[in-house]
Amino acid sequence: MKLTILIHCPDQSGIIHSTTGFITNIGGNVIYLDQHVDKQAEVFFMRLECEFLATLDLPTVKNDFEHKVAKVYQMEWSVFTDAEKPRMALFVSKYNHCLYDLLSRYQSGELLVDIPFILSNHKDLEYIGKQFNIPYYHVPVTKESKEAAEDEQLSFLEEHNVDFIVLARYMQIVSPKIIDKFPNRIINIHHSFLPAFAGAKPYHAAFERGVKIIGATSHYVTEELDAGPIIEQDVATVSHTHSVKDFIAKGRDLEKIVLARAVKLHLSRKTMVYNNKTVIFS
Repeated sequence: MKLTILIHCPDQSGIIHSTTGFITNIGGNVIYLDQHVDKQAEVFFMRLECEFLATLDLPTVKNDFEHKVAKVYQMEWSVFTDAEKPRMALFVSKYNHCLYDLLSRYQSGELLVDIPFILSNHKDLEYIGKQFNIPYYHVPVTKESKEAAEDEQLSFLEEHNVDFIVLARYMQIVSPKIIDKFPNRIINIHHSFLPAFAGAKPYHAAFERGVKIIGATSHYVTEELDAGPIIEQDVATVSHTHSVKDFIAKGRDLEKIVLARAVKLHLSRKTMVYNNKTVIFS
């Protein structure tokens, strides 16, 4: 059995020694450890992987760790086993590039997840669900129906025991009703022109301005639009020789690559959120 443990707490001496000592005492072997101290906030962060030859009574281990280590250091912590395969719901609208990319990575075994369904406010991409043999739910969203639509979305999420949501170019604002149910478990992707070139045609606006780089940002969704903790970013250079079509093509390539990286970091339990920022472990 393999465990991954994520910890953050007030910075103080002895945290690593006590944590690794606990793992050793119950027959574990630490195979990976990465830690970071935010000096300004005086907060300690750690990600630890450990292996056990024997099967563990996990509830007992969690209870012992909470009382013998976590309470002593005022830790906020979570533990995951390698047997857990997260369940990822995909929300999309009409753009297919991020959806195709994630599903291709899933089908090839690159993303170790279960995908119980794809959900969209349009029927346009239903054929993709059929190609990958994944249920596709169409839930229309209008100004008048938004509340009822989100209730229906929540029922699908609860019915399928979804662990996290990926907005693979879902062109609707997600309300607190869903965000509160999935804190730091909704991943979004957008171009990195915000807020400079907001609106329906950001690449056209950027082209007119003569920008020299374009980019993409993936982040966790919060109530403040496009201002959640950033998971992954990347940029590509452009010049006067590129057309608007080139801008859009390069931008979509970046979007799907950056989103895939963010999803993999989340799946690997390598992200920790604190004060609307992320600590991303190597």
